[in-house]
Amino acid sequence: MTKNNIQNFREASRAYSDASIFMHEAIARKAGLSSTDHKYLGLILQYESITAGEISKLTGLTTGAVTGLIDRLEKKNLLKREFTKEDRRKVIIIPNTENSMKLLGPIFEELPQKTMKLVSTYSKKEIETIERYFREATVLMKETTDHLNNP
Repeated sequence: MTKNNIQNFREASRAYSDASIFMHEAIARKAGLSSTDHKYLGLILQYESITAGEISKLTGLTTGAVTGLIDRLEKKNLLKREFTKEDRRKVIIIPNTENSMKLLGPIFEELPQKTMKLVSTYSKKEIETIERYFREATVLMKETTDHLNNP
């Protein structure tokens, strides 16, 4: 790989990252959420249920910040908290997928179709390469995040 290839790759990667952040901030504003609440809701929606402690561990947020996040999302009826019978201090978070999709679905309407149209222009091998890059880059970013959150 030449120096120019590496520079072009870095520029494209940075532009993609910036565009993703700006898009998600716009989506959040349109949905009446902060950009961080929007992204953490997306994380929570990946689970049938998750504890407040697990959210803290996954995100690096303090338990107080997680409590605030849960309060804000619960107020918007995007999740509910339940307490376990064994330990009333342990909070189980149940995402309200239906309400979340009602809120976010219309905003995301065109993006999946446009993405699939773009992806369909690539060969199977190209898609595998892009997927490999995303998976391996995600591992690197998670390692960096863990290192920064737990020095």
